[in-house]
Amino acid sequence: MATASLLDRREFLKKSAASGAGLVIGFYLPGKYEAQAKAPTKEPVEINAWVQIAPDNSTTLVIDKSEMGQGISTALAMILADELDLDWKKIKTVFAPAAPVYFNPIFGLQGTGGSTSVRGSWEPLAKAGAAAREMLVAAAAKKWGVDPTTCTTDNSMVMHKETGRNTGYGALAEEAAKLPVPANPKRKSAKDYKYIGKPTKRIDSKEKVNGKAVFGIDVRRPQMLHAVVARCPVFGGKVKSFDGTKAKAVPRVKSIVEISTGVAVVADNTWSAMQGREALQVTWDEGETAKTSSDTIRKLYQTRLKQVGAIARKDGDAEAAINGAAKRVEAVYEAPYLAHATMEPMNCTADVRADGCDIYAPTQFQTFAQMNGAKLSGLKPEQVRVHTTYLGGGFGRRAEQDFIIEAVELSKAMGAPVQVTWSREDDMQHDFYRPAVLVKLWAGLDGSGKATAWKTRIVGPSIMSRFFPGSVKNGLDDTATEGIATLKYDVPNFLVEYLLTESGVPVGFWRSVGNSHNGYIAECFVDEMAKAAGKDPLEFRRGLLSKDSRQRGVLELAAEKAGWHKPLPEGRYRGIAVVESFGSHVAEVAEISIDRNSKTLQVHRVVAAVDCGRHVNPETIRAQIEGGIIYGLTAALKGEITIANGRVEQANFNDYDMVRINEAPQVEVHIVESNDGPGGIGEPGTPPIAPAVCNAIFAATGKPVRRLPIRPEDLA
Repeated sequence: MATASLLDRREFLKKSAASGAGLVIGFYLPGKYEAQAKAPTKEPVEINAWVQIAPDNSTTLVIDKSEMGQGISTALAMILADELDLDWKKIKTVFAPAAPVYFNPIFGLQGTGGSTSVRGSWEPLAKAGAAAREMLVAAAAKKWGVDPTTCTTDNSMVMHKETGRNTGYGALAEEAAKLPVPANPKRKSAKDYKYIGKPTKRIDSKEKVNGKAVFGIDVRRPQMLHAVVARCPVFGGKVKSFDGTKAKAVPRVKSIVEISTGVAVVADNTWSAMQGREALQVTWDEGETAKTSSDTIRKLYQTRLKQVGAIARKDGDAEAAINGAAKRVEAVYEAPYLAHATMEPMNCTADVRADGCDIYAPTQFQTFAQMNGAKLSGLKPEQVRVHTTYLGGGFGRRAEQDFIIEAVELSKAMGAPVQVTWSREDDMQHDFYRPAVLVKLWAGLDGSGKATAWKTRIVGPSIMSRFFPGSVKNGLDDTATEGIATLKYDVPNFLVEYLLTESGVPVGFWRSVGNSHNGYIAECFVDEMAKAAGKDPLEFRRGLLSKDSRQRGVLELAAEKAGWHKPLPEGRYRGIAVVESFGSHVAEVAEISIDRNSKTLQVHRVVAAVDCGRHVNPETIRAQIEGGIIYGLTAALKGEITIANGRVEQANFNDYDMVRINEAPQVEVHIVESNDGPGGIGEPGTPPIAPAVCNAIFAATGKPVRRLPIRPEDLA
């Protein structure tokens, strides 16, 4: 072969694993390749961890991420198709098992979050495709007795122009799989891409429409039992005692089992389990959190806001600059707890046996599922198999493990497969919520209206102190300050403080995490600064972004496409916001009207511009930005979780409403062509929408919206 450097398959895996960060494109299963050498097989051949090729020339991509509607099945298939020169019509996908070879290089474990699916998989998957292509070419060249450099590939075939020969990948796969893995395979040039960067229909749409796609809630196993769990309505509460007599009397109820999260009713079907739970009598030890309410949390935050916090960012001397400023701006902003409200409620199926454990779950973190399965079952991690299904929405909620732990505990107790299903009320009242925050901001302007100082004090709980405890040092959680501490605005004196404040309400990752509330707060405060400076909000931002061409670029593109400087019809108003998150820059302009009599708001149009660097599928990008806008708009207009007596007051979509079709605005998405490294796209569309709408209200009423969700009094 003409490849410069080759490694034995085992040696390659050893060296890659030892490096801790290198590319791992294959794994070795003792005996598997020896068996293949002895006898041909009609089963797909594993070329490497991501690529399986069948005799019919079809290629199966093993996807090591979770598909929750963000379109990564298609995007990753496009990357592989380009590097491996595949026949697009013969690509299949399956979800990967839990295994170290599939660790997300950004996280260091197997999981999906932080908008890392494409940017974290692009290089490993592209190199795996390029390596597989070289191995297939080498197999064909050996078979024909020709120089590999004289062979070409296209449409899942290797061709030799000089002799007119061609062979499909399916006929070469077994021999190719025996060859050493190229250490540095030659990558395609971007100019030769057939798929990357071009609008492509999603490959999983058909099976989702026709019902063939398997979501977690669709899983069925032989002799499977069904369970629902009664959990303490108060955060942190525990079971004091229970009487399952009436529950056991419900037809088809099999057992009542106390587990770590409460008391489970196990039955032959979910409905019987739910009816059994209705009849279950439980006395709870509610604990100290029973005294907690939204009012007590707000008072706690207000007290903390008077204190000095840990420093998350410090440039220059903000205190002195504000004190000496020609004009000062000061404001306090508040954002509430929010639920994830995924369309598919939490669920998991587990099958714990003496010799192994199978977990069927719509999970975002396969590694954690495997670890918890091993810990609870007493098995070794390699004996725990995680079967990832499609996710009916994730938004960070399915990074959690509570629903998985329940299923494993119950399967172990029952000695049978058990599916745990949550109701919508369970989902709403036992979530890991987006943190509620209280934030105070100060700014200083000079005589010309230029910003000379910015200070922010953030009060709120920490997600990372629970999820990744070791990452919180000196009282600082980066996810709590992102969106403000990471601002690109050119202000010479900049101070951000954080006061980690727990209230007993469990918090977790919510689409775009800290950027979702801090983006709203920062961008609304910028409009207040612009007004104090007597400047147009767009022009004021342009002045602050003279050193950041990418952020300024999306800001100007959104403004141009929205007709920022063009007059609007009477009664219409515009607001603008720009936020960088997860390596991508997004600006949005919202156009609104207000009915002063009914004090109601209509968002008519949203124009978005996005720079996510190199991108794969423009159709996915548009869909994600559109979805992120609707998700964030729902939060801005309607979203609020309130607490009374340690309990969540909201229970279903009747009191935790969503933006409906008749309320949805027209959305336009404009994508910046870029050669910068890829950024995330699943979350960045969410943060700018709330401030864009609130800034439009500010333009209409002259009053800033400093507390979400937007209320009728904000529209007067």
